[in-house]
Amino acid sequence: MLQRDPPRLTLPSRIRAGLAHPALVVGFVGAMVGFAGSWIPSYWGDEAASILSTSRSWPSLGALLGQIDGVHGLYYALLKLWTALFGTSEAATRLPSAIAVGLMAGGTVVLARRFVGTRIAVIAGTVCAILPRSTCMAAEARSYAIGAAIAVWITVLFTRLVTRDASRRQWLLYGIACAGAMYLFLYLGLMLVVHGVVAAILYRESLARWMLTAGGATLLAVPIILVASLQRQQIGFLARRHYATPANVLTRQWFGYPVLAVVAWLLILATVVWLVLAVMGRLPRGARLQATVFSLVWLFIPTAALLIGNALLSPMYNVRYLSFCVPAAALVMALGVAAIGELAAPHRRLAISTALTAALVAASVPVYLGQRTPWAKDGGSDWRAVAEYVQQHAHDGAVLFDQTTKPSRAPRIVLDLYPAAFASVDDVALQTPLAERAGLWDAVAPNADATSRMRGTSEAWAVEAAQGTTVPPDVALLTQLGFQVDSAVLIHRTTVYHLSRK
Repeated sequence: MLQRDPPRLTLPSRIRAGLAHPALVVGFVGAMVGFAGSWIPSYWGDEAASILSTSRSWPSLGALLGQIDGVHGLYYALLKLWTALFGTSEAATRLPSAIAVGLMAGGTVVLARRFVGTRIAVIAGTVCAILPRSTCMAAEARSYAIGAAIAVWITVLFTRLVTRDASRRQWLLYGIACAGAMYLFLYLGLMLVVHGVVAAILYRESLARWMLTAGGATLLAVPIILVASLQRQQIGFLARRHYATPANVLTRQWFGYPVLAVVAWLLILATVVWLVLAVMGRLPRGARLQATVFSLVWLFIPTAALLIGNALLSPMYNVRYLSFCVPAAALVMALGVAAIGELAAPHRRLAISTALTAALVAASVPVYLGQRTPWAKDGGSDWRAVAEYVQQHAHDGAVLFDQTTKPSRAPRIVLDLYPAAFASVDDVALQTPLAERAGLWDAVAPNADATSRMRGTSEAWAVEAAQGTTVPPDVALLTQLGFQVDSAVLIHRTTVYHLSRK
């Protein structure tokens, strides 16, 4: 018997099929948007720590984590396995973060649909995918995007536990997931606090089980908490940066720049007003009220905790550390879009919601494009371009690197990230390669001592962070040894000097 070919889906039927699985559609688009152009910017200091950890042997990585970056150990191990398969290019190492942003956006849709309709859920997922904090962490080889994805999915699990007659096994799974999240990024432990506050407000019948599970999760996380305490000096730099400013909290933390921040906070205000009216009985209550309370608690509690801790205990605030609250910001904004739309006649609400969402997307585009330029990272990191220039022009001689910068901006990191580019020159200052020591970076001799190894060298290169007319100390040192500057090429914020002597 002849079999009929399956009917071909028309465009309208494909759209309907996509609407039946909105989380998949939003998640896929979010991952693609996050990955597009992610390979364009050069690596910067934090990413260098990630990438160079993958070049170590497992014993070397273990020795490193015993001294510093222990809280990032799980991510480094996962990235090491990933790069063994896919390499260490910018595209390869940032791809997991882009995938995670897709999972975060899709998870936001799943979470929102548990409380509100598909329309608000899709708006929330879309906003989640395009907020500048999301598109930034999608293009970064760090753990923040993966942590944000985990935050939303353990929240999905939590909502299922408190809205159903969950078994002990399900609560155990939740506890293990929360503990595991803290091993990836310690501040994800604040999600336990968020869930506890929500349980106390909305799901008091589940509060006792949550307390028992949270206690167990905390016990499981004690080792990583101890590691963080013992290595707390590694975030001591926060005391010198003064990150806890209104501009950072209100703008850079999630929204990137003032125009989008103003729109976002107006939508958040609309959600707060809706909540007040609902509590007063002026608006109908229901699952949407639960979503509003949940998302506002998630939005504000972690930020408040870090700001209070930063002020009273020790430096702990950084805008990136609250990336896991992006889904909450997106959901609150989506609820604000819905609240504003409800001020209009019913037949106009869809159009208003669509227009507001499109405006948010449009407002995010300038930041998105700016994040995908060659100098987008860390105020203009140009390391890949420096490596390309050196590889094209340096075929002999010795190389010195600026030693006056902070470690995470040291130009010699370029050599470790792109060793092939420096294969033709001698690294005269190197004492101990990073792979052979329990530290993030190479151990080097002062350049004043390293030049003693250049007695038979007639050609030298100096890679300097210094710009302008001031002669860098390394260049001055080389000229005292008889070298003359043949060229000085400013890449972006790094200058490569070529010197020679007869």
